[in-house]
Amino acid sequence: MTDRGPLHAVSPLDGRYARYTEPLTEYASEAALMRARVHVEVEYLLALADLDATPLELDEATRSALRGLYTDFDTDDADVIKGLETEGHAGYTATNHDVKAVEYFVRLHLPDEESQGPWVHFGLTSEDVNNLAHRLLLKPAVDEVLVPTIRDLRDDLAADAREYRTLPMLARTHGQPATPTTYGKELAVYAARLGRALGRLDAANDELSGKLAGASGTYAAHRAAYPGVDWRAFSRAFVESLGLEHVPLSTQVNPCDDLAAVFDALRGVNNVLRDLDLDVWLYVSDRYLGQEAVEGETGSSTMPHKVNPIDFENSEGNLTKANSDLTFLADYVTTSRLQRDLSDSTVKRNVGAALAHCLIGYEKTANGLSKVTPNETVMREELQANPEVIGEAVQTILRREGDTDAYERIKALTRGQRATLEDFRDLFDDLDVDESVREELHALTPAGYTGYGDELVDEL
Repeated sequence: MTDRGPLHAVSPLDGRYARYTEPLTEYASEAALMRARVHVEVEYLLALADLDATPLELDEATRSALRGLYTDFDTDDADVIKGLETEGHAGYTATNHDVKAVEYFVRLHLPDEESQGPWVHFGLTSEDVNNLAHRLLLKPAVDEVLVPTIRDLRDDLAADAREYRTLPMLARTHGQPATPTTYGKELAVYAARLGRALGRLDAANDELSGKLAGASGTYAAHRAAYPGVDWRAFSRAFVESLGLEHVPLSTQVNPCDDLAAVFDALRGVNNVLRDLDLDVWLYVSDRYLGQEAVEGETGSSTMPHKVNPIDFENSEGNLTKANSDLTFLADYVTTSRLQRDLSDSTVKRNVGAALAHCLIGYEKTANGLSKVTPNETVMREELQANPEVIGEAVQTILRREGDTDAYERIKALTRGQRATLEDFRDLFDDLDVDESVREELHALTPAGYTGYGDELVDEL
């Protein structure tokens, strides 16, 4: 079989879920990494040309053409670089080295390759290029793909929280009936948590940092060639020109603590959404939420009636997989034997897969939320069926009135057994309290016992 499309992909990310992960291809593919490396090499070459100490001169037309190598980078360019690496191309033998192939690719586009070519990758080690390229991909992948999706989710949750702010609902602590809440307040909790997690992600992504200091982080080759140039200042200016913070102290490897912070922040986002998935799944199971039946869909291959909460289950699985990958990445990329070992190189190629599982999870949660609707009738029936939840209010009011046995009195009535509103009213009628307090107790209902639930939504 020679026609191999997405259905023949080894990974479901590029197969079954390709329609969800496609927005990340610009930042997570092999071609994207090639483009980012070309970006670094070209801008570094231009920065060298701007130094008075170097004889390199590049006119405006050449500069524009060189920048076009990465701004207009396409599949043909990626094929050329891959050819330089694996087969050889245009007089160059196969490099068997991906960064060297990029260097030769840039050289091929110089007006005078013989005199200008030696300045491409001048004084650099591959990690100088790679650490910057990876961050030039991760930063926009987070900013332009993941963050907008997360923000839309948070905004949808906030909108639903406001819509259902007064809808009373039985809460369950330890899975058991507990003090009532409102459906809107519960959604507001998740919206607020997601907003805070998003803030941590934004902050971590803004602090991505790069190094450009040579084979051992000492600028040795640069200083040997031009001892009169302040290469530390040059490095700082160059890295910051790429929109990254500068790392002044490194080995050959950028320590990658900044990457770990982004991965950890993403895990925080995912933990909030996974918690939401689990709760909504349970609300569906308890029939607090109804699901829209999509015409033509099959819920079960044998049970025609089924409408399953598959979006939340799919999200849960993908977010769990993403967090496993992100934990591994955060732990792994921050270590390197002595000044450099290459094990992190292949590991970093999996960053895109972790982001893809995140994106699938976000999309699935959003899809699921768009198809659920609160079942107010069921929620109110559940409240009426569990009047014992007003016991907290009763014993608290009686404590206020000086009843030292208030808690024990309500415990005896309700713990481990079902109590009706009539049972409570009989108790109220037997209490030695002022009539106004008795009226206050008689007015208590599960549906009305929601505290500031509706107002707390305004904390968003």
